[in-house]
Amino acid sequence: MYKLLANDGIDPLGKRLLEEAGFTVDTAHIPQEELAEKLKGYDAITVRSATKVREALIDVCPNLKLIGRGGVGMDNIDVAYARSKGLAVINTPAASSLSVAELVFAHLFSGVRFLYDSQRKMPVEGATNFAGLKKDYAKGIELRGKTLGIVGFGRIGRETAKVALGLGMDVIVSDFIDVPKTLSLEFSGGIKANIPLRQVDLENLLAEADFISLHVPFTEKPILAKEQFEKVKSGVGIVNASRGGVIDEGDLLDALNSGKVAFAGLDVFENEPTPRQDLLSHPRISLTPHIGAATNEAQERIGEELAGLIIEFFNK
Repeated sequence: MYKLLANDGIDPLGKRLLEEAGFTVDTAHIPQEELAEKLKGYDAITVRSATKVREALIDVCPNLKLIGRGGVGMDNIDVAYARSKGLAVINTPAASSLSVAELVFAHLFSGVRFLYDSQRKMPVEGATNFAGLKKDYAKGIELRGKTLGIVGFGRIGRETAKVALGLGMDVIVSDFIDVPKTLSLEFSGGIKANIPLRQVDLENLLAEADFISLHVPFTEKPILAKEQFEKVKSGVGIVNASRGGVIDEGDLLDALNSGKVAFAGLDVFENEPTPRQDLLSHPRISLTPHIGAATNEAQERIGEELAGLIIEFFNK
């Protein structure tokens, strides 16, 4: 039967489903530099963000029939080249959308209530400067009634919009393609509502949004750089849980230092896994280490969806 390498791991449910279908599943991680040799013993490989499947690796592994990506973006796979060589390339675009959207709001709540800085200072100054810290962090704001600008309106952008609308925020959207005129929300108790959406160009979004959340694939040049930061509303909060490189990090630091940007929430970075230190130590950045899809629920959904797609492919 077929042999699969889950090089960046797979949820136990996905592994069990594959093994029940007759697959041999190896989950021991093979370092990138050893893959060219060791991958020759497998029919398929699944990856997350860490492992790269580039042209050179594809060329030396003619045994491969399928590359699976547990998650949304496939920047770490040369997709077009793999498909030109007859390989199937699959991903799980829907499984982690809500998890990423919730992390966006973790950063937003952290930003408007200064949690990112409070968590750093309370252990050091809390016992000796409690009143001073209370004064420093007493000027928080609420998200309700504010405008969230969402750049990129794929599955994750839509889930982010749903959370925002549920919180009572206004939502504006910028994308290269037309977006739906309404967004359907479903609340507990079976209550449903269709909420109107407004699509604007990026320049108008920058001018109107109190907060900006990026949900775009990797781009050759940043979506937000000096020119765009000059156009944002003063005091804006920015969250990037999409891809490193879609924000010019140097220009972001300048905008934070000038006060043009009030805070930033970053889950992704230009140089992963070694982000620049001045970014990591900045007092007005909320930080997470690329964990947007890393919830137990999302990992189970990813494993289940990935296993189903792999089984379906090989059964054909």
